[in-house]
Amino acid sequence: MTSDTGFLELCELASRTAADVIEDMVGSSDAYGTVYMGADGTPTKKIDAAAEDAILSVLKDDGRSMRLLSEEAGDIFVGERGDEYGKEAEPEFSVILDPLDGTYNAAFGIPFYGVSIAIAKPDLSGTSFGYVKNLADGAVYHAESGMGAFLNNDPISPSGNSDIHDLCISVYGYRPYVERTAGLYKAARRIRILGSVALELCYVASGRMDAFIDVRRALRLTDVAAGNFIVEEAGGMVTNGLGASLKLPDGFMNRVDLIASNGYAHMDILALISRGEI
Repeated sequence: MTSDTGFLELCELASRTAADVIEDMVGSSDAYGTVYMGADGTPTKKIDAAAEDAILSVLKDDGRSMRLLSEEAGDIFVGERGDEYGKEAEPEFSVILDPLDGTYNAAFGIPFYGVSIAIAKPDLSGTSFGYVKNLADGAVYHAESGMGAFLNNDPISPSGNSDIHDLCISVYGYRPYVERTAGLYKAARRIRILGSVALELCYVASGRMDAFIDVRRALRLTDVAAGNFIVEEAGGMVTNGLGASLKLPDGFMNRVDLIASNGYAHMDILALISRGEI
């Protein structure tokens, strides 16, 4: 199910190391304290920093040269930087990391949070591997280009639901964006907001939910790179909020809307989203 690059093993080691480090912090009173501002311009919580530091140590020990994009550390180089002649090495691949997706959930003991890792070309022009692990229950989702998507090594696929009135949808469109999603709240059978974008995308990929919608223009590359890839490899559909192909930005400051679904109800979902400016 995976090639000989060892990405699944690397991601497994990274996630286990992060889980061990934050184990005693989950649900603790100081885990949600801000320690510094991350590279993405948002506050880094104590539990975020601990998870990222643990994963960084694993990536550095791997030895391969890689470009790392992470919410807290930013866009950095990991591995050997040059050769004996002083020539700067090109990274072999890029790692797009969210060391703890669902920070609030983890800090307050809500068992829905995880690690999100995508492997892409150095210039981010193509993703080849995606990995998301729920650190609360150990569920592992992964996908490799052209080989499908898996949950705990078993193949997964999206649901076959096509009737909008039967759908279970995760919808992020509250506060100033509620008008864009009002039609979905009225039409869908069930609405959920679980607090971890990467895991919710994996729920779409595995048929646990029928669709995921975020029209806040708040999603960053690190939030969705792995989950987006897993949905597509599973056979689902992912677009932006207008139905066009999703183009993930190379950086942290640019944000996107995202619609992910089983594919059968995608056009109906788009039709129900008000066409406000995005």
